[in-house]
Amino acid sequence: MKALRKSLTILMLAGTLSLTGCGYNTLQVKDEAVTASWSEVQNQYQRRADLVPNLVNVVKGYAAHEEQVLTEVTQARANVAGLKIDQEVLENPELFQRYQEAQAQMTSALSRLLAVTENYPDLKANQQFRDLQVQLEGTENRIAVARNRYITTVQDFNSYARQFPQVMTAKVIGMDTKPNFSAEQSAQTAPTVSFE
Repeated sequence: MKALRKSLTILMLAGTLSLTGCGYNTLQVKDEAVTASWSEVQNQYQRRADLVPNLVNVVKGYAAHEEQVLTEVTQARANVAGLKIDQEVLENPELFQRYQEAQAQMTSALSRLLAVTENYPDLKANQQFRDLQVQLEGTENRIAVARNRYITTVQDFNSYARQFPQVMTAKVIGMDTKPNFSAEQSAQTAPTVSFE
């Protein structure tokens, strides 16, 4: 009996020691870090979405005949707002890609809107417009920083989760690598600058 107890104690000790290297706890910590950094990306996108209606309304007063651009911005914002954003986006590369495409559409529409404002000197001089434009530019910078942190956090998680023995633990608990941001297709082509 004493030998059986000693064998069980040794087995339990060996089992405990083998589990310390499985990476389960670290996987959980890194997964939470990915979720937190994704939340910050969403927070900055939400800030931008909240600024858009104010910016559109100010521009409307000056550029009533630029209705198409205003409609595109409003539609892009609606597309972004209509996407369900939760943990499932981080687990599903297809949903993540759709979210990324909707945000790219929003960025493009806002760029066109800001280009239209160049034709309206009175609008550019409007303090409310300038304040909104500064806030929007600041938000775009915050989005870039938040996305960069997310990219770094995902890289850390994915690198860790793909190493042995953590890869075994990740497979057992059903934890897959996380999708990451990728450049828009248009980013592959240098912009054309013309002074005509």
